[in-house]
Amino acid sequence: MAFAYPDMLATIQDRQWALADIDWEAPGAELITAEQRPKLAAFMADLVWIEHVGARGFAALARKAPEGPLKEIYRYFHAEEQKHANAELALMRRWGMLGKAATPLPNNNIRLVIEWVDRYADDLSLPVLATVIPSLECALDGALVKFLLDEVQDPLCHQVFRHINSDESRHLAVGFQVLEQLGAGPMRKIAIETAGYTLRPTVLLGALVYTPLLSRMSANIMAMGLDEQKLWSAVQRYEKAGERSPNIRRVPLFHVVRLHGRATINRIQPLQALNDGLGRVIDHFPVRMLGRTPSWSAELTCEPVAE
Repeated sequence: MAFAYPDMLATIQDRQWALADIDWEAPGAELITAEQRPKLAAFMADLVWIEHVGARGFAALARKAPEGPLKEIYRYFHAEEQKHANAELALMRRWGMLGKAATPLPNNNIRLVIEWVDRYADDLSLPVLATVIPSLECALDGALVKFLLDEVQDPLCHQVFRHINSDESRHLAVGFQVLEQLGAGPMRKIAIETAGYTLRPTVLLGALVYTPLLSRMSANIMAMGLDEQKLWSAVQRYEKAGERSPNIRRVPLFHVVRLHGRATINRIQPLQALNDGLGRVIDHFPVRMLGRTPSWSAELTCEPVAE
């Protein structure tokens, strides 16, 4: 049965929710323990920025998509990722984790990813963006959300992430469908387009800032208590999409991304040594040289306004 983008767009429009729909003063915040709070605050800060980077990726996809329902779907996904970031900021405020500043500072690695996405995402092709973004959502969003639902007892957190998970399931459904359509095209065209973009220096630079981020985040959440098998299951969701669809397996970059995720989560050498080395360099990179974060990041807010 053919995938109907107009029907998916109608479902997305029907399932919209707002921060103002949630009672942020409901009981449960006191269930965050003093022992949890410092690590959880750092974890949530990273998650907020990863969501916002995802939003910027969907904005780039919306620019590349053909006119019609798919372009509009990507516009909604862009707004939804921003909303997820804002909801997570609202949780941080509820848990007493935000100081005077409205938003936490991104760590060095995420700050470099933000800079790269802001400068180069709009130059990437639809096939490159549509191959990479579902992997990010599986590996990062999927694993991070699983950790929160396992470790945090606040019922409001679970309510918020039911909304977020519902949105993410539609993001992945569309993402895998677009991948399948891309793989159904002529193989020669697929190979030429992939090589033309993935060999660009800017794309290689992006890989150098992203690959240690995935490694760092996976190590951090396992150190905080997430079962390694659950992390692996999140990454395998991307692999299994290819197992189900011969067309997805025809996309060369899908295999590169799939193998990279497998090697990173399983800490396979020599990739792990490269990630560790890059991580140390990034930790000492003077990000103040980059100036302010891009203007689109100013849309982050923990205010539960109607949307």
